[in-house]
Amino acid sequence: MTVRSVFAAVLALLVSACSAETVTPRFIESGNPAQLSEWGQLQIRDGVLEPAEGVIAYDLTSPLFTDYAHKLRTIWMPEGSQAVYREGDVLDFPVGTVITKTFYYPRGEEAGVLSSSYPDGVGAQPARLDLDRVELIETRILVRRETGWDAIPYRWDTSQGDAGLNRIGDIIPMQLSHDGQQRAFNYIMPNVNQCASCHAPDSNTRAIAPIGPKPRHLNRDFDHGSGPVNQLAHMAELGVLVDAPLPDEAPRNADWTDPAVALDARARAYLDINCSHCHSPVGPADTSGLFLEPDTPEGPQLGLCKLPIAAGSGTGDRPYDIVPGEPDLSILLYRMASVEADVMMPEIGRSTIHAEAVDLIREWIAQMDGSCA
Repeated sequence: MTVRSVFAAVLALLVSACSAETVTPRFIESGNPAQLSEWGQLQIRDGVLEPAEGVIAYDLTSPLFTDYAHKLRTIWMPEGSQAVYREGDVLDFPVGTVITKTFYYPRGEEAGVLSSSYPDGVGAQPARLDLDRVELIETRILVRRETGWDAIPYRWDTSQGDAGLNRIGDIIPMQLSHDGQQRAFNYIMPNVNQCASCHAPDSNTRAIAPIGPKPRHLNRDFDHGSGPVNQLAHMAELGVLVDAPLPDEAPRNADWTDPAVALDARARAYLDINCSHCHSPVGPADTSGLFLEPDTPEGPQLGLCKLPIAAGSGTGDRPYDIVPGEPDLSILLYRMASVEADVMMPEIGRSTIHAEAVDLIREWIAQMDGSCA
């Protein structure tokens, strides 16, 4: 081993030893702490990254795509505070709420190559990451302050002991193994101003807000260590969520990867989580006239036979957003299948093509009846 690698290993051991102490989650009213650990939301024990005591891990029915990265998501609210259930919107979180999302990849079989999936028999528990088996990339924080939500990004160091504030973003070259193929790409960590590209879903206020913690995305089971339980019911039982109906009475998006679910539900769920925060009547893409929320009726607003309004060169000379039965003539699919800066959709958040989702939307459009003639 080189002197540098020995030093890194010793540093990692020291950090791990120190992190065995009790970690206390905290709300920081203002400013941008230099280290992620200052928030106390995550802890490292025996080489495992996990939520600190009182921090709730969660997942989404269909998660947003970010270059095949895996994500550990958490929510914490100050003791005695509660979120209020809102049917079609993000839960109404109290001041002091801290939401984190940690992006990571499993380590591949070859040095320097990451993987889009865990090898057979090696999968991590949903809320516990074995640091020998994963490479941490970044953790993004959303904190609810008196003035509203603030977005604060952190980049993990090479020792995986802590993450440092990184407001200017980063371009991280990677080698990724996916479906038996290796590909090189640049993982783009957005700068703090780019957070608003997704997390300002109301173009009138341009206020930062969470995207994922809506009832329809949260209404699923998650294993917190004692077996799977419904996330909405779990939060209600903990006393941190009020006014929530029973899970069977709450909306639920489909898992877009589940082949047992109807194709239309899977496609709409994928477009909802990946696109509807912009493509809504009040979103940043409202001028496009394309609305991809789950309650958008089938027709021009969903893209069927709709002429492009603001796509520019992103049309690829295709006539309509969606041509029923003709995926290769549809602008929606064309833009999903591109990584060109002036073509691809979403415009930010990925440097690779989500091949499986492209296949899903292709199949969805292909089975549509009707004609634009």
